[in-house]
Amino acid sequence: MKRPGKKVATDRSFVVALSRGLDVLRAFHPNDGLLGNQELAARTNLPKPTISRLTYTLTKLGYLTPVPRFEKYQLAPSAMALGYAALANLGVRHLSEPYREELMRETGGAVAVGGRDRHSMIYFGQSRAGLLGVQLDVGSRVPIATTAMGRAYIWALPDDERAALLRELRDHYGNRWPKMRDGIERAGEMLARHGFTISAGEWQDDVHAVGVPLKLSDGTGPYAFNCGAPAFRFTEDRLINDIGPRLVTMVRNIEAALGGAAPQSKKTENKKLKAGGKVARVSEGIR
Repeated sequence: MKRPGKKVATDRSFVVALSRGLDVLRAFHPNDGLLGNQELAARTNLPKPTISRLTYTLTKLGYLTPVPRFEKYQLAPSAMALGYAALANLGVRHLSEPYREELMRETGGAVAVGGRDRHSMIYFGQSRAGLLGVQLDVGSRVPIATTAMGRAYIWALPDDERAALLRELRDHYGNRWPKMRDGIERAGEMLARHGFTISAGEWQDDVHAVGVPLKLSDGTGPYAFNCGAPAFRFTEDRLINDIGPRLVTMVRNIEAALGGAAPQSKKTENKKLKAGGKVARVSEGIR
């Protein structure tokens, strides 16, 4: 896990110790089980002595539970309470559930909603039918740069925030970035034409999915939805002609139920429709 891109050394309001403690909690992923100080140091890029002090403090505060037999830790109920409190306050998660369930039944795919966590999208709502090639659930993370959900999120951001995120991704991925950047630009063109993005084997070879962003008038988000399945079930043709349009309709219905999408000016709408305009230039200076 890379450190945040923001330069914090000169930010007097930024509490580095708090940031590091939260990095330790963030290092625990679904299905991880137990993690030791050495594993936490590797995931956070923090020195092991620092990790030892942080895990001691988080244990004293009730956010980690030590397992002395293995000299490892697991998240404690106090840490889980933070996540459940956040989920309880996400109205989009609860309201979207019947819509997700309906699309899941219609398509046989998995339908999820997520928000950004640094360079990943984290699932906070998931509806899944049958056995899929990739088992993801609430709390799972998928990369922003190569997934349909992540690319839909990127294109829902204001221009300045999108440019900042692209610079972070460029720095994070290094020599892998040019190929990812091209995929993100193609996704922007697809979104401008059809209202959804596609990832066909670009995250995992056998997984195909579409993504649609959700922007709300209350200023929350943006969020993004996806609908995915194994490649043999969701061919690229079906993604474009069936699954994508269904997901767009679902998200527009959710927007209406939540009080409408964020208002956009006529000028912004026109820019979006010009494939090869704003989309093609988005990565200039982020090469």
